[in-house]
Amino acid sequence: MTEEGSEDVTLERAVPEGRQRKRRLARSTAIFAAATGLSRLLGLVREVVAAYYFGATGRINAFTVAFQIPNLVRALVADVALSSAFVPVFSELLEKGDRKRAWRVASSLFWLMLLGLGALTALFMLIAPFVLDAFGNPGGDKALAVGLSRVLFPIVAMLGVSGIVVGILNSYEHFAVPALTPVFWNLAIILGLVIGVPQAHTTSSKLYVYAVAILIGTLIQVLLPIPWLRGRDDRLRVVIDIHDPAVKRVFLLMLPVTLSLGLINFNAVVDTLFASRLIDPQLAPTAIDKAFRIYMLPQGMFSVAVATVLFPALSRLAARGDETGFRDTVSLGLRQIGFLLIPASAVSAALAEPIVRLLYQRGQFHPGQTPVVAGALAAFSAGLTFNGTMLMLNRAFFSLQSNWIPTMIAVANLALNAILDAAFYRLGIWGIPLATSVVNIAGTAALVYLLRQRLHRLELTTTLEAYVLIAISSAVAAGAGFGVWWALDHELGRSLVAQLFSLGLGLAAAVDAYLICAILLRIRELGALLSLRPRVRVR
Repeated sequence: MTEEGSEDVTLERAVPEGRQRKRRLARSTAIFAAATGLSRLLGLVREVVAAYYFGATGRINAFTVAFQIPNLVRALVADVALSSAFVPVFSELLEKGDRKRAWRVASSLFWLMLLGLGALTALFMLIAPFVLDAFGNPGGDKALAVGLSRVLFPIVAMLGVSGIVVGILNSYEHFAVPALTPVFWNLAIILGLVIGVPQAHTTSSKLYVYAVAILIGTLIQVLLPIPWLRGRDDRLRVVIDIHDPAVKRVFLLMLPVTLSLGLINFNAVVDTLFASRLIDPQLAPTAIDKAFRIYMLPQGMFSVAVATVLFPALSRLAARGDETGFRDTVSLGLRQIGFLLIPASAVSAALAEPIVRLLYQRGQFHPGQTPVVAGALAAFSAGLTFNGTMLMLNRAFFSLQSNWIPTMIAVANLALNAILDAAFYRLGIWGIPLATSVVNIAGTAALVYLLRQRLHRLELTTTLEAYVLIAISSAVAAGAGFGVWWALDHELGRSLVAQLFSLGLGLAAAVDAYLICAILLRIRELGALLSLRPRVRVR
């Protein structure tokens, strides 16, 4: 070994274990965020293409409502709900060295979910007309909504088995491939729209093309990560062991997780009910959905990345009984989410209309629809950070296997959401997203209080101090971004190139202003990003 190499090893060993863990988690978060960010950007491209072909008025609202039901069932019994219950149990078995049993449990759950969710899918396809009665006549064509929902329901069974595969990979701290699978999901849908829609001759047949493209994309998403299971401690086998206590424990944990995450998604269904029945069935459901898709870009890039990367680590710390490490990791996650989402919230609210105009306003998406979607986006943005912190706090409770606490909060949030929807829908379409934001704030406050009771301490003072500094920097960033965009917009006009230039420079100005403020105010969370740079070697 060279002298330089010896010094590197010495320096590496000198770094405290806590710093090394934080740096490793920051790196994993950055990789996951980049992969998820690519997926979300392609998701926006998908929405841009869909908006071009279908706009936001008319029968596209039948599609929006039709997708709500299988999406709700997926949230209740598959995908994130399943992996959130599975990862703590699987990680605990790995931590104890019982790897063969861990894989037997995973195999049993794989086949149980495939069979159970296959039967559930068949049932919901049968009763779809009765389920959709609650939504009235979305898009003016209820029969179309029923047919589209039947095409889309099989994604529930597919994403059920995907939850097991992704849970295994995440337990081994492999995040990149699961984060990249939605990239191919979006690509499949975009290709399906671009190739298939021009060949269809009616609006209904074009919407069926959209639904089939989603089905094919989901199949690709499920199959793609399976090869990365090779080379682990074992493999998935054809076995169903319902007598293993660990299998039973996953289902016991899954019940409150299912209710918790499902109720969060059920709020979206309640929102759609109010939008479709009481506001405008020809515009409101899709306008809210289009705003929600933009809102989910920073959510998916940042809070989902942080929570997903920290979840296995939290599960292992909980299994070891390391309360100090657990508390520090949760607090770290909350501060990272705040550092990333507070500026995103401020900037997306300030620049909501130019963002919507640039992304959607073409083809069948007319200028009159832009301010409606922009208003919904600004209202969603008010709760962006709190939605991210709720996700982090829910994962903390799931790691502690205290799954009923987030469930109780979710039930309370559901009731509050319905009350606020009933009060705020009179404000117009943007009142529904505003109700969601208020619910996110209330849910975060309740989860913080209960987790602090459980852990006795949660570094709240440090976190709140960081949030104040971040909020100040974010306000400066939003002002800088809006000022640059406004000046250029008035000078350059509204051509596509001009919009790209004015909005792009506005966003760049916002990022620069935020980073400068973060440096001047010495916001510690900036250090997590800077720690990703290669260390300078000491000679």
